[in-house]
Amino acid sequence: MKLDPESFAGGLLVNFGWVLLQLWAWTIRFEVDDRGGALSMPVSQRFIGALWHNRLLFLTHFIHHYLPQRRGAALISASRDGAWLAKLVTRFGFEVVRGSSSRLGAIAMRQLAEVIRGGADAVITPDGPRGPAYQLDDGVIFLAQQTGAQVVPVNMEYSSCWRLRSWDRFILAKPFSRVRVIIGNPIAIPATSTAEEFAAERARLQAAMMALVEMR
Repeated sequence: MKLDPESFAGGLLVNFGWVLLQLWAWTIRFEVDDRGGALSMPVSQRFIGALWHNRLLFLTHFIHHYLPQRRGAALISASRDGAWLAKLVTRFGFEVVRGSSSRLGAIAMRQLAEVIRGGADAVITPDGPRGPAYQLDDGVIFLAQQTGAQVVPVNMEYSSCWRLRSWDRFILAKPFSRVRVIIGNPIAIPATSTAEEFAAERARLQAAMMALVEMR
């Protein structure tokens, strides 16, 4: 029988994972490279943080400890594995919207748009949950156009890490390593009227995100 994250035993496992992640993160030396000045922007200004899926492990810890003044909401897959991640993310004080960032996740996108209009920032992994790796899907562009929130590309580079044998070669920072958090310039996504214009905006954002990536 598969363990349910909503069960008592599942809750204990989530709590154990949260404590383990906290202890792990406290061994990491974080360095911040805020190239776009996003950390000093007014709290009233809404952002959509975009990070590639294979680098997301310590993102909620970083936001919780380095940006405590900002409310955040994360888009997490509606899959069973996503249910575990959603429970863990809420422990860091994040709101969670379940669904996909692709066109098939239109309901999730509308829910996330309402969260942003309600005063929270959003966090998306635009190549998740199944990839291909480093290929930005449509959802983040639609969300930025609907809400007017600027997209902030975020990347994490690791001095020492392990790589899983997953579709995106998910990255696990080794204890006592250095993690450099690179925050790019906020990008406004204008309205588009043709498929070509939309594709150009998607390519522009993908290029901006990839420009921050050093280790693939």
